[in-house]
Amino acid sequence: MQHAVAALAAHPLIDLDWTVLVQFGLFLVLYAAANKLLFQPFLALRERRKQGIEGARAEAERTHASAEAKLADYENKLAVARGRANDEGRKVRSEGIAHEKEVTDRARGEAQKAIEEATTKMRAETDAARLQLLPQANALARQIASKLLGREVA
Repeated sequence: MQHAVAALAAHPLIDLDWTVLVQFGLFLVLYAAANKLLFQPFLALRERRKQGIEGARAEAERTHASAEAKLADYENKLAVARGRANDEGRKVRSEGIAHEKEVTDRARGEAQKAIEEATTKMRAETDAARLQLLPQANALARQIASKLLGREVA
């Protein structure tokens, strides 16, 4: 066993010789090949993907901003249209009220005139009937009293 320990002590743990240079050269060749064939295409693909995503985000933001502007314009136009509709409604209602008042006043005036004419006509007819029946009333009253009393009343 001493012999094995002595053998290990004579040989270093890492043996540096010309194979290290060969390994380093192979490392550089593989690094260059991997860089050219793997890393650069992967980085380029990643950059294109990033630009595509950012472009899509920018397009989405532009579209969103455009939609917001169109919505605001639509709401503004809708508010203007509602205002006009309310104004028209008020105008139509006020015209309707004015027309209703005019028709009602005219009908009231015609009814009042008809009532006055009827009252005047009734008074005239009542007066005419009174004048016509008054002379007959005294004679008729005497006749009724005579029949009730059974004798002639003067």
